[in-house]
Amino acid sequence: MTRSLLGVFEEDAAAISRYVNQLYKAMHRIYDAQNELSAATHLTSKLLKEYEQQRFPLGGDDEVMNSTLQQFAKVIDELSSCHAVLSTQLADAMMFPITQFKERDLKEILTLKEVFQISSNDHDAAIIRYSRLSKKRENEKVKYEITEDVYTSRKKQHQTMMHYFCALNTLQYKKKIAMLEPLLGYMQAQISFFKMGSENLTEQLEDFLTNIGTSVQDVRREMDREVETMQQTIEDLEVASDPLYLPDPDTTKFPSQRNLTRKAGYLNARNKTGLVSSSWDRQFYFTQGGNLMSQARGDVAGGLVMDIDNCSVMAVDCEDRRYCFQITSFDGKKSSILQAESKKDYEEWICTINNISKQIYLSENPEEIAARVNQSALEAVTPSPSFQQRHESMRPVVQSRPPTNRTSSTGSLGSDSASLSAFSLDSLVAPDTPIQFDIISPVSEDQPGQLKTLGQSGRRTNPFGESGGVKSETEDSILHQLFIVRFLGSMEVKSDENPDVVYETMRQILAARAIHNIFRMTESHLLVTCDCLKLIDPQTQVTRLRFPLPNVALYATHQENKRLFGFVLQTSSGRPDSKPTSVCYIFESNNEGEKICDSVGLAKQIAFHAELDRRTSEKQKEIERVKEKQQKELSKQKQIEKDLEEQSRLIAASSRCSQSAGDGQFVVLSSSQSEDSDLGEDGKKKRESEA
Repeated sequence: MTRSLLGVFEEDAAAISRYVNQLYKAMHRIYDAQNELSAATHLTSKLLKEYEQQRFPLGGDDEVMNSTLQQFAKVIDELSSCHAVLSTQLADAMMFPITQFKERDLKEILTLKEVFQISSNDHDAAIIRYSRLSKKRENEKVKYEITEDVYTSRKKQHQTMMHYFCALNTLQYKKKIAMLEPLLGYMQAQISFFKMGSENLTEQLEDFLTNIGTSVQDVRREMDREVETMQQTIEDLEVASDPLYLPDPDTTKFPSQRNLTRKAGYLNARNKTGLVSSSWDRQFYFTQGGNLMSQARGDVAGGLVMDIDNCSVMAVDCEDRRYCFQITSFDGKKSSILQAESKKDYEEWICTINNISKQIYLSENPEEIAARVNQSALEAVTPSPSFQQRHESMRPVVQSRPPTNRTSSTGSLGSDSASLSAFSLDSLVAPDTPIQFDIISPVSEDQPGQLKTLGQSGRRTNPFGESGGVKSETEDSILHQLFIVRFLGSMEVKSDENPDVVYETMRQILAARAIHNIFRMTESHLLVTCDCLKLIDPQTQVTRLRFPLPNVALYATHQENKRLFGFVLQTSSGRPDSKPTSVCYIFESNNEGEKICDSVGLAKQIAFHAELDRRTSEKQKEIERVKEKQQKELSKQKQIEKDLEEQSRLIAASSRCSQSAGDGQFVVLSSSQSEDSDLGEDGKKKRESEA
């Protein structure tokens, strides 16, 4: 970071130098050639106008400076046609300040840069010689000379560096003075020459120049105060940093910190150049989360060296090097041998990598937990009965392999992590809940409520829906997304509403794996569709597990480690009187945890909208059936009303016949005929049928 910041300051100094050289040439033209005075003044005005387009890394947003220079450019442009040469006044008031800034201040920056580079190279050479001190053939005289050389070169580098930085900071003030003072002197010379009767030089301009002169004096006083403060700071730093110039400080005065979860510094890395030969390269190393990074000088960012989650670190005995240690990855396929500069750094690097390998950095207070873990590791060497009882009571129960009694620092981490979470998260996951670390059965055996159909168990599944003779059950799904995952474990949980249950399950499963040294993980393909989630064997394409999408109640990825994700599945035991249970499944992916969660959310959203459409369609069909039934009822009601009306007419006719029975048969027949004539053909037929 320091060298990157120094590069910005050096780039700014180079930009200032280029710009001042152009301004110096423009003013020199005014001084040299009387006939070209107007052209040189115009060029000066043009350069001042271009100050806004200059990209100074440290001074590009100075609006006051921009407006001031723009005002100067405007006035100089107005006076460019009527200026005359005042060579003596211009030499004293205009050329002297900018020449002094160019020849003295800018050259001082270049000289200090060369001295700093030489001292930095001398320090690197001294460090290399010190790193090559023989471990077997120790020579006190040679060791004293090399140590003294490191002390001298480091002190020299520090002193030259501070003076160089002070000069770079001062340059920001001198830049303003070196550009404003010549312009001020130039304008004052013009005012003295055109004092009387000048149309362009007014009292307002004189006030402006007076304000600029006052501002220059203020900047100079501020610069003097800043330089004095920086000089005092340099003296204080020289006194305080004197013990740190030694390459290997005394560990009794500067003890090692064993509770770190982050570390950065220079290390020597051994690289094999042949069967028995090797070379050492010095680079800057730092930890970032669960990764060890390295960065060469001049690089913008660091590169990954090794994943140090669940790794092992140990001190090694090299032939001619001290303070060496070896880091081995969790699968044993990659290892690196590094050398620290001092015993203090050597111990701190080993402790830091050991803390990171236990994934303590994922917790909220990593240093506090690291202190507890290290203390528990010390107690585990000579365990007390109370500690052993507490350790055994908090150990999670494992199904896939029997628990083993361990009294190492790894086992103490599991007990410490369990004690930290037991007081607040017992309502989500019980501490003694069994954990399953592997996939042991297909879906038909895990879910007794489902019926086995022909070809369902152990059936080869094409994740892209292209089946041969048998139609795939996910062929009609509009979503097919495949991810590579590794199964970490599953356990029964009490709640499926709070995302903390997924985080707590992740923590308990990772802690149990660390306690029992379980590093093997089953790799599978996770297929996400609108119907279900499937775990497919990548070699045989056999479905290992099937999770119905409606039963996925909760899903989340880890808040810090985006490779970890999990979901809670609601299952039933198959008995009608039993309550449904919730099981949380935890997986690790290749940095695609959020993508998998987004895919599951999209699948549930598509399934939800499909269910809404299905319900809407069924409701519409039900409404149509109700309407059709109502229409039939209405038609039937109309028919009944019509029949009742016919019956009422028949009753009325029969009553008229009974009243006129004494009038004879003729009257009855006449009434019947007249009634038949009123009813018509249909009425006659119905009446005959009713009779």
